[in-house]
Amino acid sequence: MAQDWNDNDVKPQAGISRRNVFGAASLASLGVAATSMWTRKANAAPEPKKAVEELATFKYDLEGQTHWVGPGGSAKEATVEEFPISESIAGVSMRLEPGAIRELHWHTLAAEWAYMLEGRCRATVISPNGQADVSDFEEGDTWYFPRGHGHCLQGLGPGPCHFLLVFDNGHFSEFGTFDASDWLSHTDPKILSRVMNLPEAALAKFPQKELYIGPGKVPPQAGEPFRNQETQLLMGTHKYRLDKQPPRVYPGGTEHIVTSKEFPMQTTLTAVRMDLQPGALREPHWHPHADEWQYFVKGRAKITIFGSHGRVKTEEFAPGNVGFVKQGYGHFIEQVGDVPTEILVLFNSGEYQEISLASWLGANPVSILETNFGISKDDIAKLPLKESGILRRA
Repeated sequence: MAQDWNDNDVKPQAGISRRNVFGAASLASLGVAATSMWTRKANAAPEPKKAVEELATFKYDLEGQTHWVGPGGSAKEATVEEFPISESIAGVSMRLEPGAIRELHWHTLAAEWAYMLEGRCRATVISPNGQADVSDFEEGDTWYFPRGHGHCLQGLGPGPCHFLLVFDNGHFSEFGTFDASDWLSHTDPKILSRVMNLPEAALAKFPQKELYIGPGKVPPQAGEPFRNQETQLLMGTHKYRLDKQPPRVYPGGTEHIVTSKEFPMQTTLTAVRMDLQPGALREPHWHPHADEWQYFVKGRAKITIFGSHGRVKTEEFAPGNVGFVKQGYGHFIEQVGDVPTEILVLFNSGEYQEISLASWLGANPVSILETNFGISKDDIAKLPLKESGILRRA
């Protein structure tokens, strides 16, 4: 026969009082309610602690500018002054007439990378150990001059040459370089006379202000010897024939890439020539350790960037436009129009790193994707396993 018990009695076998049972039930109800409340809160992302700024403008029309024009050529630049988001990389579009010279100069703030877009150009450079190099460049070739290396550029003809210069510091201005004529014209003639073995009357024939870019005669095509015949040729070249290298081939386009691995002199930048076929898509990805700077050579495309907190922005780019994607920001590129698109892409690191959305999804277990996205195993099985690079037209 079952025994009755009151609130103060203890059931011998269970060891639980009626008060404890009710108390446990109440705590359980509170726990369920708390769990439900926590779940509802967990289903919504936390609000940012402070207001989040809108994504900055990441497009600049470089070729639409008129910055410096002279009888020997022209130069247009994109620094943080003109393109505030681009703090780590600056760019210059420069043109030289046949024989025109971008005078002897050096850069204190940045290394210089270049890509020949049109025509032919000759570059001379000297390194700190006194070794020197003279190289000719044609369309598709690149050069790299480390910070502080003295150099000079000259158009070889038969027509004008056009090249893109990229610097690994967004605060660098092409119009603030250390030019030879500027230095000499502001040095005491007595000092120059002692150093250069010339009378002061001869020094008066030198430019009396900065030359920057000036007209000149086309140099001998075969090249000339160094004035000092004891000058040693530079160990390691400043020249890389980017367009002559085997490209990475994808369903929707190709990429020619050069890092410090392929071009040891190029220590601070990685460069990519990207060609997108009509309707192609450069798949969603991000770069963990570098900013991305783009110059549009041909065709059109849309770039969409993702900057966290629901911030997404899309811009359409045409030839001569420059784009910039901050380090770590997700982005993708959609080709627009029936004409293939060509883009020069620079990263402020000699090493190339990328994580694509596709490879990220492929590197996770099924259960993680089920929980994260709330989708079925059947749908997960359709997701890509690895990156495709550039997808063909849908």
